[in-house]
Amino acid sequence: MNLSARNLIVGGLLAALVGGLFYTTLRNPPVPVDLHVVERGPMQVTVNADGKTRIRDIYEVAAPITGTARRSPVQVGDPVVAGQTVVAVVEPAAPALLDSRARREAEAAVREAEAARHLAESELRKAREDLAYAQSQFDRVQALVQRGVSSVTTLEDSTQQLAIAKAARDAAASGLDMAESSLERTRAVLIPPEEDAPGSLNGECCVRLHAPIDGTVLEVDMISERPVLSGARLLSIGRRDNLEIVADLLSADAVRLPAGARATVDRWGGEGVLQARLRKVEPVARTKVSALGIEEQRVDALFDILTPPEARAGLGEGFYVFLRIVEWEDTDALRVPLSALFRRDGGWAVFTVQDGTARLTPLRIGRRGETVAQVLDGLAPGVRVITHPSDAVADGVAVLDRASLE
Repeated sequence: MNLSARNLIVGGLLAALVGGLFYTTLRNPPVPVDLHVVERGPMQVTVNADGKTRIRDIYEVAAPITGTARRSPVQVGDPVVAGQTVVAVVEPAAPALLDSRARREAEAAVREAEAARHLAESELRKAREDLAYAQSQFDRVQALVQRGVSSVTTLEDSTQQLAIAKAARDAAASGLDMAESSLERTRAVLIPPEEDAPGSLNGECCVRLHAPIDGTVLEVDMISERPVLSGARLLSIGRRDNLEIVADLLSADAVRLPAGARATVDRWGGEGVLQARLRKVEPVARTKVSALGIEEQRVDALFDILTPPEARAGLGEGFYVFLRIVEWEDTDALRVPLSALFRRDGGWAVFTVQDGTARLTPLRIGRRGETVAQVLDGLAPGVRVITHPSDAVADGVAVLDRASLE
């Protein structure tokens, strides 16, 4: 090989080397991306909500009479037995003190009642005298009739007069009883409160209220002795094992929940999660203003706790809980991460990876959960998709799994 040919070969090799280095320098390197494999598996769509526990059946004990409720014999948290445990004691109200005007009116009423009694006594004496006279007349006429001196008609008149006199005597006696009762009632108004103290009735003055159910004292409205009106609540009692959960939901979320929807209860303070089931959604919503100042329609949903009481022993009335209510679930759904989805031409799309190259792939999705969406069409199990695609990712761009760089 002559010198010129050798120089030509060497020059060609150098040119190829320079060209390769130049191409390597100018071409775009693969874009590192995070990949996820589309696969089938269980999927849930949940409605998350804050909730509060409450005892389903709360019994309130109220004062049956107006009076003074003595210091409560029970405290919050005390166990009570139905029909045995005394939970409240109420004594009747003492008579009110009279001012000078009321006292004079009461004293005048007493004098009036005494005069009415004297009048009734006089009426009774007169009625007795009339009865005695009618009796003597009757006896005289009856004797004359027996001897044939007087007529039967005269005897009948005497009999009628005797009956009228007896009725008048009875009416006068009843009038006297009424007058004495009226006098006693008016005198009772003047009785001072200290003469009507509990000790004067041998301790039998008070009404003792017993627990209506077996349970626990939840709240005591009146601990110390104080006056109460009839119907005033004194305390409330309930069973701590008879709990339900009240969740505050958006009305738009509540209407999507199926009847008997299953729910899990987190953040209740104990170990593990509790199971619950939707019992009903209240029929009336209410307007509430959110922290952002937006008016929302909210509604209460009631849940029965399915977990046995021994597994939630510390849970009580008014405790905070967090619910995940299952709106929809599938045991074999084709799932794609929400982080891989983006909008394209009014639909949804993802970037799949084929031979190290990103490919724009439209797809149709169904239900969307917290982290994944249900794939209805466009993807198959085992396909790798790019999650959180950056602006550097486009159709046909070379990509590299970020995990391979670690």
